[in-house]
This record gives sequence, C-alpha cells and structure tokens, in this order.
Amino acid sequence: MTIAQRLADRGIILPPTSPPAAHYANAVRTGDLLFLAGKGPTAVDGRLPAGRLGREYTTAQGHAFARSAGLELLAVIRDALGSLDAVARVVEVQGFLNTTEDFTEHPQVLDGMSDLVIEVFGDRGVHARAVFGAHSLRSGLPLVVKAVVEVRRGRRRGRK
Repeated sequence: MTIAQRLADRGIILPPTSPPAAHYANAVRTGDLLFLAGKGPTAVDGRLPAGRLGREYTTAQGHAFARSAGLELLAVIRDALGSLDAVARVVEVQGFLNTTEDFTEHPQVLDGMSDLVIEVFGDRGVHARAVFGAHSLRSGLPLVVKAVVEVRRGRRRGRK
C-alpha cells in the first residue's frame, strides 16, 4: 500500500504548502537527508492562531495544532520528493511551543505531530524528538514544528 493510499484510507488530506515566512526554503536536501523548515498550525477561518499554550490555548488544542503543522510538513515532503513513498524514515521532530511560564505539558502537545507521522509511516515514522518552550514565536504562533527525514537511496528530487 502506498502512503497516498494510506492517507486516503484514513481520510487525511494534505493542505497546500505555504511559502516560507522569510528568506529560506521549505526543504533542503543534502545527501539522503531532507531538512524541513518549521511550520505553524493551519489557519482557522482565514486567520493563523496566535497566543500561548496554557493561556489562550489548551493542551488538547496544542495537540491539534501540532497535527495540523505536521500535515503541512508532509505536504512539503511530498512536494520536495514527488511522493511520500520516498521517505525511508522520519529521523527527528522538534517542536517549539509558545507557552506560559508554568506550562508543563510540552510532550502531550508535540504528540500531535508524532502520532501523525507514526500513523502515516508506521515503524518508519518512529523518530527522535525534542520539544522546547519559547518566550515568543513568529507572528505570535502557539507552536512551530520542524523535522528531518531520510530519503530512500536512489530517489531523485520530485516535482515542485
């Protein structure tokens, strides 16, 4: 079963990729590694969420935000490689959370991304991970998630 079929079977639809927020690329490949730039949560009703976890947003909302950022990262991978089947494994996930000082549920929030890549890639989605609390993030986003994936040998860059 292809990853596209797995997504369809689970009703997962990848969003269009957003352009980088500044002067950088959404993805950079070196050798067999694809480094993905950080992505925030998807806009809701045309507006990007802004605020802190632990104040404006709950842990459950943060989990959903991490999943939505992960969906866009999957779309970036697909665009960079031509297919999600080109992923040999998810190597690392990092999350940066805009939180209140007393917020402590960082792991549960980033599970939104981790659960997604394991659901999509199975054992190839099991990854190393780090999550950090931040005093602020660009545009006041509640979180930003980034990742590194290994590309199957012999796979060339896909279409844009």
